[in-house]
Parts: sequence; structure tokens; C-alpha cells
Amino acid sequence: MSDVNTQFLLSLFIIAIGYLCKKFNLVKEQDGEGISRIIFNITLPALVINTFSTINITPSLILLPFIVIIYSFFVAFLGIFVFKKESPANKGALSMASVGFNIGLFAYPLVEALWGNEGIKYFGMLDMGNALIIFGLCFFLASYYSSGNGKISPKEIYKKMYKSVPLLAYILTLVLNLSGLSYPKIILDVSAALSKANMPLSLLVLGIFLSFKFEKSYWTGMLKSLALRYGTGLIIGTLLYFVLPFEPLFRNTVLIGLVLPISMSTITYSVEFNFDKKLVGTLTNMTIIISFILMWVLGLLLK
Repeated sequence: MSDVNTQFLLSLFIIAIGYLCKKFNLVKEQDGEGISRIIFNITLPALVINTFSTINITPSLILLPFIVIIYSFFVAFLGIFVFKKESPANKGALSMASVGFNIGLFAYPLVEALWGNEGIKYFGMLDMGNALIIFGLCFFLASYYSSGNGKISPKEIYKKMYKSVPLLAYILTLVLNLSGLSYPKIILDVSAALSKANMPLSLLVLGIFLSFKFEKSYWTGMLKSLALRYGTGLIIGTLLYFVLPFEPLFRNTVLIGLVLPISMSTITYSVEFNFDKKLVGTLTNMTIIISFILMWVLGLLLK
């Protein structure tokens, strides 16, 4: 059995453990929300510090955030036409769910298993652009279709950004790295220890949140959203994979990055802006299943 199959089967078993724990009432979905906060505020920032403190920032790495930002704006533009016949509420939910990716919870544990810290370095740079999309464009789309006038205070977007511990960890660590400085040794040692918990915790949370209940009334809107996300992601990702003149792991990151699941933040936004939470939650679960299969196949092809 190949290393890729071994790693994905291991990940699948950990996800299954999380799902079964919820199924047998050993944990509740609310517990998953608590674990998610631990991941986003503790283990993920620790992984960022542990990985980005010593990496060599190359010009090609700087391009990754811009690729995901430009791509997301393009998909949002396509969404105007794809969702034009949907109700305003569904249009808002489906539009915001079409941009942004679940990199922290979904991609990192799988990437770390396949490519180690070298893979985290590339996906971490991708996630910097992704964070700006989630707290900027995604939030704007949700607000626009919720209010109908497109008015949103830049202050609200800024507040969401400066409260994002992983984003702040990215920026601070990269600034220190580029300045030739470093964190004190105790911070690096603690980060190294905490970062080891990120992969198993993230996979367990995916299992806790996973659901196989899909309401039939959602299928039309969901199919449009899935076609937009994965159709556009595979076409542009494959094109960039063969066109970009960079190292294989850079091109792997772009191709895999553009077919990752919906960000979990969309569920939070659906509550905040009074969209259909079940629709967004169902769509999120569908993308987790589809992206896991796609990433497994692409991992075998690209390894």
C-alpha cells in the first residue's frame, strides 16, 4: 500500500472515530465547536509559529495569497450569474459559500501527513490569502445579500481580521522571519509541542461535524454551488498546474487548494445574517466528503 493510501486511511479512521463518538453520544456537536476554538486559537497558531519561524520565504511563495484572492473574486463574479434565479436569502448563502476554503481544519492535517512541514509552508501562504477572503469578501457577500444595499462598515471587516489568532500568527511570524528575528526559545518549544496536537484534533472535529442527512429541497441550489466550486476549481487549478513555472509542491498546492471544502466560518455567518443554517451546513458536509475523495485521488497522482 502506498504512503498516500496509508495516510488517507489513517485520517479516515480518525474522522470515523469523531463521527462515531458523536453517533453514540460520547460527545456532542457543541463539543466540536469548543474543540474548534482550541484548534483555531491554540494548536493552529502553534503550528504556524513552528513552521514559519525558520522557512526561507521565496518570491514564488509570495504569489500564493494573491492567487487565492484573485481566484475567489472571479468565482464570486461567476456566482452573480449562477445564482441569479435563487431567492435573495439563498443567493446570499450560496454566494458566500462559493468563496473561501477550509484549510486550517481540513487541509493542514492531510498536507502535514503527506508533505510534512514543507507542505504546511505552502498551504500556510495560501491560507493567508484565504483568511483575507473569508473575513473580507465572504463577509461582504453575506452582508450584501442580507441587507440588499451592499453597505458594510470596513471597521467590521477589520475587527474580524484582528480577532483572528491564526492570521495574526501568520503576519507576526513572517515579519519576524523576514526581519531576521525569532521568537524566544521557550515559545518555539511550546509551539512545537502544541502543534503536534493539531492534526488529530482537526480530524476528530471533522468527524464530529460530519453528517449524512441531506434534505431534498436543497439539491438544486447545492448542485449549482458544487458545480461552481469544483468545476471552476478543477479547471483553473489544472490549468495553473501545467502553466506555472514553479516547483512541483507549489503547483500541487494550487491544484489541491482550489478544490478544498467550504470554510466553517460560513456557518457562523449564516447564523449572523439569518440565512438557512441547515442549507449551509449540508453544503459544508457535502464539500468535506467530495474534497476528501478528490484530495486522496490528487495525492496519489501528484505524490
